[in-house]
Amino acid sequence: MRAQRPRSWGAACLRQLPATLGVLLLIGAIYVVQKEFRHLRLRDIEAALHDYPMRALAIGFLWTVLSYAVLTIYDRLGTIYAGHKVSYGRVAFASFCAYALSHNLGFAAVSGAAVRYRLYAHWGLTPLQIAKTVAFCSLTFALGGMVLGGAILFLEPHSIPFFGEHLPSAAMYAVGGMLWGIVIAYVTLSRILGTVRLFGFEIVLPGWRMAVLQVVLATVDVAITASIFYALLPPTPNLTWLIFLGVYVSSYTAGLAANLPGGIGVFDTAMLLGLEPYLDAPQIVGAIVVFRLYYYVIPLFLAGFLFTGNELLLRGESLLRRWERLGTLARWSEPDFAVASATGLVALCGVLLLCVGVLAPPSDFFWIDPDFADMANQAGQFIPSLIGAGLIVVALGLSQRVNLAWGATLVLLVLGAAFTATQAQRLWIVGVLVVVAVLVAPLRRSFYRHASLLSGPLDAASAIPLFTLVICLLALAGTRPRVHLLSNNAWWAVVMSRELPHSLRLTVALAVALALIAIWRLLRPGKVRWLPWDTAARQQLARLGGAIPPARADGVVLGEAERAGIPFRRCGRVLLAIGDPVGAEADRVSAIWRLRDLAQQEGLDPAFWRAGPALLKVYGDLGLTALPLGPDGLPLPETTDETPEAAQYLVCVAERDLTTLLPLLPQLATNQDIVPAAA
Repeated sequence: MRAQRPRSWGAACLRQLPATLGVLLLIGAIYVVQKEFRHLRLRDIEAALHDYPMRALAIGFLWTVLSYAVLTIYDRLGTIYAGHKVSYGRVAFASFCAYALSHNLGFAAVSGAAVRYRLYAHWGLTPLQIAKTVAFCSLTFALGGMVLGGAILFLEPHSIPFFGEHLPSAAMYAVGGMLWGIVIAYVTLSRILGTVRLFGFEIVLPGWRMAVLQVVLATVDVAITASIFYALLPPTPNLTWLIFLGVYVSSYTAGLAANLPGGIGVFDTAMLLGLEPYLDAPQIVGAIVVFRLYYYVIPLFLAGFLFTGNELLLRGESLLRRWERLGTLARWSEPDFAVASATGLVALCGVLLLCVGVLAPPSDFFWIDPDFADMANQAGQFIPSLIGAGLIVVALGLSQRVNLAWGATLVLLVLGAAFTATQAQRLWIVGVLVVVAVLVAPLRRSFYRHASLLSGPLDAASAIPLFTLVICLLALAGTRPRVHLLSNNAWWAVVMSRELPHSLRLTVALAVALALIAIWRLLRPGKVRWLPWDTAARQQLARLGGAIPPARADGVVLGEAERAGIPFRRCGRVLLAIGDPVGAEADRVSAIWRLRDLAQQEGLDPAFWRAGPALLKVYGDLGLTALPLGPDGLPLPETTDETPEAAQYLVCVAERDLTTLLPLLPQLATNQDIVPAAA
């Protein structure tokens, strides 16, 4: 068996750029909170929340309802642009579910695109029409940010946190002019051109009237969303709505760039920093809490219940019947919503434990065993903050469906709850950690991938990180007695403290960094191996009951039990499976997931050609869209009617890969050598 195809360092680094940027922004957020708001205390925030006027809460709630109502018009216009109008009731349902989930989670597996594909496909839109709707909605949202961002940079450039103070006005004007120039160019091109080609994609532009409507609608939407937050702030003489808008738009942009669920930590810190000259920190944090409750938490729960209920109605069967029918396949077809939700919750718990010393001051011990209480007192925030950093890394393993990450998550959550349960001021943190542990525990079946540590015999690749982790933990244990007297002795506070020797601070920083890298090296998924396309692979595929595909293949991926397999071929940026997997029913779905994992491993998108209708639900759980094929293996003509049923489908990430795959299908059907399209 052979490992993955090597890929360039440049491509690998580019794929890791969003995650790296998110980590850097989160670290910067923690530093700002520690430096600028070290005196912020939970009791002050509680007092600010207790004093909230009902009028402000009511106005903020009304702005929230109006904001989500405006978002529904995005989808309405998007379906018109795609050429298949959908009733407003259905559009509103799809829009609310998509935006509520994507605002909070931000993961590709449960993005607004995946939700829209699931719903709109059931309502008769073809994959190309859905792709156009998704692209239209995404572009519309960006246009509003650019219009208001440009206006702020011209009218109130100094309202932008950090940059407004350190960059000259000319630079701010130039950026604002560039943003407006993009919007003007978009409307102009919509007027004079029907299509444009960008990065290898041919984009059909809407008419100029719809383009203008897009710009106006998006601008109104961003302004309304900012007004939710502004309504929750107490009246402040110098804080005009336009100045606040500058703070909000820049903070929201930073949250999006961080690639974290809901921009957690980064958005909040940017708002704290931008509003600090006008309001007290407890008032700002109180507004942040209520804003997140209105715009994120309540819509998330409503959308989750609505979307889940709709899924059950669509399938038309009880949960019990579904379990009996799927049997051993159930663990492979868990919706990614559960995995992404668990990942986001665990990451939030990690951030919470990292910041426990900022918002939850220590108090007198009670009810806990004196020996453990004394140990917890000595630990202070040092051990909880280490657990928090570990949870953030483990959340990355959860997002990759690693079973060892699931077990490590429960252990760390229990340890974090135990150390915080000794103090009355932190009981609410204990409640959060326990609730998350209870929610994650039943999801064991969703985490099926073996970790690198457990995917084979112990070798140097696993032994070195394991040894490094042990050494780092011993080094941190040796430094703890010298830092426990600090008022906030979280490891990141120790690194930034000027009261301690440089050697001690450097030791803690290196030990934590190396330990986190070692944990990830041990928890990351083991490599998916595949059989090269030779005589042995073809014979094994035949033994599994599959016919040799007419199209040339590059290799075969087997299921977890090696009782099912699926041949594949690389087509540009796509790893294309040829047909459905063949073999034992209980292992066919795992072969699909492992091919998806191999695609991720190689930096490609998964796709399936000549897939049958029986496994379309599984492909849908991967966030893929089915395009009906004719008997010749080529797509059926696109129409404005409902998607026709077919015996075979092309299943892919439609919004990215249709333009790559469609020109290659005639070559596949005739078994010609493929000339890959430009990536």
